[in-house]
Amino acid sequence: MDLIADILLAAGALGAGFYCLVLARRLKKFNDLEKGVGGAVAVLSSQVDDLNKSLVAARQMSDGSSKALEQLTGRAESVAHKLELMMASMHDIAPQQEAAPARTEENDALAEAYEADVQEPVVEEVVQPEPQEEAKPSGLMFVRHNRSQNRVA
Repeated sequence: MDLIADILLAAGALGAGFYCLVLARRLKKFNDLEKGVGGAVAVLSSQVDDLNKSLVAARQMSDGSSKALEQLTGRAESVAHKLELMMASMHDIAPQQEAAPARTEENDALAEAYEADVQEPVVEEVVQPEPQEEAKPSGLMFVRHNRSQNRVA
């Protein structure tokens, strides 16, 4: 009986050793850095590091752009306030008063030339073409007026 028990005990030990050998090979394949889960874990950890770096860079960029946007918004608000004050001051000016253009020699010369042309009106005769048979209306007629010479071109 002792002999049978020893044989069964040795068979169990050999079976457990074989089972451990099979598990060790499977675990080695499982943790392989190129094909197994170990490689996937290594790749994922490097991707997480890259994502953390890009997240930090994006956060710094957004902080910088938000500060610039706040500055621009402040400037826009101050300009809007100045414009409101200008508009309010324009309402205080009487509507009869119009700002006169600055007098310069060039403006005076142009005004004198214009007044001289106005005193001597030039009239031109407009020649109408003879109507043709079954003439269709041509549409709008555009006329250009030359103010400096006071005539229609």
